[in-house]
Amino acid sequence: MSRVVFEHLTKRFGQVVAVDDFTLEVEDQEFLVLLGPSGCGKTTALRVVAGLEDPTSGCILIGERVVNDIPAKRRDVAMVFQNYALYPHMSVYDNMVFGLRLRRIPRKERDKVVRETAQTLGLEDLLRRKPAALSGGQRQRVALGRAIVRRPSVFLMDEPLSNLDAKLRVQTRSELIKLHRRLQGTFIYVTHDQVEAMTMGSRIAVMNEGALQQVGPPQEVYDRPANLFVAAFIGSPAMNFFEAQLARRDGQPTAVAEDAEFQLSPEQAAAATKRGVDSVIVGVRPEHLDLVAADADGCLDATVDTVESLGHELHVTFSQTSRNLVARLSPEDRLRVGEQVRLRTSPQHVHLFDPADGRRIEPA
Repeated sequence: MSRVVFEHLTKRFGQVVAVDDFTLEVEDQEFLVLLGPSGCGKTTALRVVAGLEDPTSGCILIGERVVNDIPAKRRDVAMVFQNYALYPHMSVYDNMVFGLRLRRIPRKERDKVVRETAQTLGLEDLLRRKPAALSGGQRQRVALGRAIVRRPSVFLMDEPLSNLDAKLRVQTRSELIKLHRRLQGTFIYVTHDQVEAMTMGSRIAVMNEGALQQVGPPQEVYDRPANLFVAAFIGSPAMNFFEAQLARRDGQPTAVAEDAEFQLSPEQAAAATKRGVDSVIVGVRPEHLDLVAADADGCLDATVDTVESLGHELHVTFSQTSRNLVARLSPEDRLRVGEQVRLRTSPQHVHLFDPADGRRIEPA
């Protein structure tokens, strides 16, 4: 078993709390992504698992062992760093074989493992080169290869794709997914890039200010964000938010904002009533705002501010009296800057949050 368990992990640097009472179980052979903005504590949590930082309190289990007092070299983990951390004076081959030599693996066996791994990563023609003669993508693959040859029970990856260009990031994401499937190891992957998290992780653990905000499958986190932070952080462009009052219009439960109205389902209205709130934060994702006729009900009026074409879709920024909002529209929706339009969304695409604590108001 190569599961990893964080039990009430706290890590302080002086008065700064980097990780705060963090509890999470990473299942055996899972690809778990720790996602959050810079400074949220995700890398610190990873370094504690690796043995590069000592926890202030709480404990880490790898398999069934508590590893708090076990040196990093005996934890059976391998870490891939953001800056590659290759030995510049060594060839690709020597970088990859170095850890096996320290473990006194027989020469014939370690040579076989290194060459098989190099072939898997497309490095077989680069084994004699030194890191200075490699591209960023090639260096990243060497760093991955150095981790793979050790055949650890847990792979730890700290933003390994952040130094690659966009095209290479997409390619390497695909390679990592295949690699995880082939090795059947436990991967803990740290990133601030939500696209990486959504496309690679079997589960996402969202962090902010050292605390765990939500954990779940990518689509679940996207569709049902647990709080305002997760709702705002997951999704590009970001979710639109409106401060609204609960009301009824012609018997229909409605959330009424300053310059918008949103029809709610009976279940949403019941959940808000049960929570005892009469005001809410309404969240609507950009892809769930649609253009409608000028006389449609339950809508919001807006003025086209900017139009960004991505080829397959438009990102349109609209201005209102008190806010700007963004919609993802079809390129067939030909809009001009300054044009007045009406937008609408359906109740199943309306997210409600409690303004007091930011938590999601979840229908039963």
